[in-house]
Amino acid sequence: MILGMSLSLYTQIHVIISLVGIASGLLVAVGMIMARSSSAMTELFLATTILTSVTGFFFPFHGVTPGIVVGILSLAVLLLTLIARYGKHMVGGWRGTYVITAMFALYLNVFVLVAQCFEHIPSLHVLAPTGTEPPFKIAQGIVLVLFVLLTIVAYKKFRLAIA
Repeated sequence: MILGMSLSLYTQIHVIISLVGIASGLLVAVGMIMARSSSAMTELFLATTILTSVTGFFFPFHGVTPGIVVGILSLAVLLLTLIARYGKHMVGGWRGTYVITAMFALYLNVFVLVAQCFEHIPSLHVLAPTGTEPPFKIAQGIVLVLFVLLTIVAYKKFRLAIA
């Protein structure tokens, strides 16, 4: 039981929150690339991405796991994202900081999504049962390259847009 819920129910809620965070984050990324900003979508993205990390800490674990490390890193990045957007109102260099940290937070969610897909989808799991095999590394490499490129474009487009 976690917070009065079965592990299965808690996991389902965590996954739904994560998927909403990824979907809304992708819409926020598209908005940045188009030099537009939706406050409601950004708030949904940030809230669900924070909730994804926080709810991840409630799963049973022993010692430091890769998930714990990603969760801590994500929350640190999200704190900087919040400061840039709401504390510093994306003025000056804080606008670029916001873009980079928001995109990095989204990347971390997608990184975990890919890892979970390889762990839980049988046809992918057979290709990389330990997560160290070439198919897993190639998939994660493609995601990384795509996010680096998307972040560069978003940085150039959104950084110059009027707030």
